Amino acid sequence: MEHSNGDRLKTAILVLALGGLLGGLALHFGGRQDLATTVWLVGVVPVLAALVVEILRSLWRGEVGLDIVAALSMTAALVFGETLAAAVVAVMYSGGTFLESFAEGRARREMRDLLSRVPRTATRHRNGGLEEVPLDDLVPGDRLLIRQGDVVPVDGTVASASAFLDTSALTGESLPVRATTGSDAMSGSTNAGEAFDLVATRPARDSTYAGIVRLVEEAQRSKAPMSRLADRWSLGFLLVTVAIAFAAWWFTGDPIRAVAVLVVATPCPLILAVPVALVAGLSRAAHFGVLIKGAGPLEAMARTQTLILDKTGTLTDGRPQIVAIDSHHGMDPDEVLRLAAALDQATKHPVAQAIVAAARERGLHLPIPTNVSEVPGEGLTGQVEGRAVVVGGHGFVTGRVGGAAEEHPALSAGSVLVGVGVDGPLAGHLVMADPLREGTHDMLVRLRRQGTGRILLATGDRQEVAERVTKGLGLDGIRAGLTPDQKVLLVLTERKRGPVMMVGDGVNDAPALAAADVGVAMGARGAAASAEAADVVLLVDRVDRLGPGIEIARGARRIALQSVVAGIGLSVLGMVAAALGYLTPVQGALIQEAIDVAVILNALRALRISPAETWSPRPAAKERQPSRPEGNPT
Repeated sequence: MEHSNGDRLKTAILVLALGGLLGGLALHFGGRQDLATTVWLVGVVPVLAALVVEILRSLWRGEVGLDIVAALSMTAALVFGETLAAAVVAVMYSGGTFLESFAEGRARREMRDLLSRVPRTATRHRNGGLEEVPLDDLVPGDRLLIRQGDVVPVDGTVASASAFLDTSALTGESLPVRATTGSDAMSGSTNAGEAFDLVATRPARDSTYAGIVRLVEEAQRSKAPMSRLADRWSLGFLLVTVAIAFAAWWFTGDPIRAVAVLVVATPCPLILAVPVALVAGLSRAAHFGVLIKGAGPLEAMARTQTLILDKTGTLTDGRPQIVAIDSHHGMDPDEVLRLAAALDQATKHPVAQAIVAAARERGLHLPIPTNVSEVPGEGLTGQVEGRAVVVGGHGFVTGRVGGAAEEHPALSAGSVLVGVGVDGPLAGHLVMADPLREGTHDMLVRLRRQGTGRILLATGDRQEVAERVTKGLGLDGIRAGLTPDQKVLLVLTERKRGPVMMVGDGVNDAPALAAADVGVAMGARGAAASAEAADVVLLVDRVDRLGPGIEIARGARRIALQSVVAGIGLSVLGMVAAALGYLTPVQGALIQEAIDVAVILNALRALRISPAETWSPRPAAKERQPSRPEGNPT
C-alpha cells in the first residue's frame, strides 16, 4: 500500500508540473506574463517540496544523490526570477522520478503464510470422528488424518503402516520416499500416496515449514538494498557542477550565469536514461520468458560473478523419467513398458504416473487392468489382457515372482528401479531417474564466456546423486545434503567474492533466493514461495532461459552506462557554454531537453538487444522432446 501511495504521489506531482509548464506557456504567449509566472511557480513548488523531502531522507541514510543538483537549479532559478527555466527543470525531474518508479515496479510482495501452499487447517481425530481445526489449535500428540494430496501441516510421526511422501519442496529429493510407522514426517511435504495418520510432535509455529518462512523473512530484511546506478556518479558530478557555477558567478559577478550552469547541469540524462534503458531491458527479457522484478535486480543480474544452482527442478526436470528398459527372456522392451503402464493406470503414485506418461508418449495401447491389488508405496498386482502382471519396487516384485533380490547396478547410480513381472518370471526393469534438462551444458558454457566466474551446485539431495547428474558440466563445486539455512550460509559466503545469483524452484530454496544478490525462481512449476522470494522468475520451465536473461541484463546496463557517459559529457559542455555567457537559463533548459531526447533514444536501443542465436525461443510444442528409452543398458 505504501508503494502504491508513492506511485500515485509521483504521478500527481508530474501532472502538476506539466500542467504548470503548459498553462504558464499559454498565458505567456497570451500576454499575461504576471499570471504565467504564478502558474509556473505553482507547478514548481510541489516538485521542489518533494525533492527537499527526498534529499533529507537520503542525507539521513548517509547518501548523497543527484537530487541535490536538481534542487539547486530550481531554487536558484526561482530566487533570480527565472521561473520558466525552473518550470522546465521541474517537468524534467518529476518525469524522471516517475519513470524510475515505473522501472523498479513492485520488486517484493508481502509474504503471505508462505503463499497458497501453506495449509491453514488440519483434519484431527476427536472422539471417534474427524474435525477441521485451525493450525494454531494443534498441540503435540494430536492425531491427524493426512489425505492424498494434502500438505503435511505440522512436524510429526507416521501412525499408519506406511506413508508415501513427496519431500521435493523441502529437501530437493525429486522422488517420493516411503515412511513407515514411527518415521518422521516434515511439515511442508506432500502426501503422494494413500491417506495416513500422523501424530503431531510440534506446534505449527515451531515446525519445519514455519521455520522456512522465517528464514525467508529474515533473509529479505538483511539483504542490502540496491543503490541506483545513477547515484554512484552523483558526488563527483555535484562537485563539478557547483565548482563551475561558483566560478561563473565569482569571475563575472552575474548570478544568472550560475543559474544557467545549474539548469544545464540538472542530471536528467542520468535520471532518465538509466531507467529507460533498464525498463527496455525488462521488457526485452520478458519476451524471452524471463520476468525481472525491477531495475535494481536487472542491474544486479548484469554484475553477477557467482552462480549457485539447485539440482531438482532446476538443473533437472524434477520428475522421474524412464532412462532405460532392461528386458529379460527376450521380451520386447516396449511390451515390458506397455504391460507395466497398463497396470499402473490403477494408481496415482508419481512413479506410476511417469511410466503411464512414457508409454502414451510412445503411442502404446494401454488396456484397462483388472483384479488390481495395491500395496501403498510398494507396488501393484493385477491382470492385463489375461496376463498376471506385477509392478513395483525391485524387492516387491522379486518377492512375488521369485528370483534373486540382489542389488541392481542402476541403484548405485541413484536411479529408481521398477521391476516388472509377467506371468511368473521377472520380465524386466524400468530404470528411472531425474535427468538433466536439455541445453544445460551449452548454457553454462555460454555463461562462463559472458563473465560468470564460479558456478556451484547446492542441493538437499545425496552427494553421489548430485555428482552423477552433473558429471561433465565442469562445475566449480558441489554442495550436497544442504538444509535451507545451509544454503543461505553458502550464498552469504560466496557473496564475499562478488555478486551472487541463486537459482532454485522449491520451498527449501526460498531463503537462499532472498539472501542472494539476485534470486531466480523456476516459475512454471516451482513452489510459490521461491517465486515470491526471488528477484527473477523464469516463466517457462526451462533453465536455459537464464542465458538470454543475463545477456539482456548486461546489454541493458551497458547501454545505460553509455547513455550516462554521453549525457554527462554533453552536460559538461553545456555548463561551460553557460558559464561563458553563451546560454541563458531557458536556453540551457531547452538544450538539456535536447540532450535528454538523445540519451533516451540511445537507451531505447535496449529494446533491440538480440541474445545469441542458441538462446532464441522455440515453439512451446518443441521445447523438449521425450527421449526414447534404450533397450538393455548393459
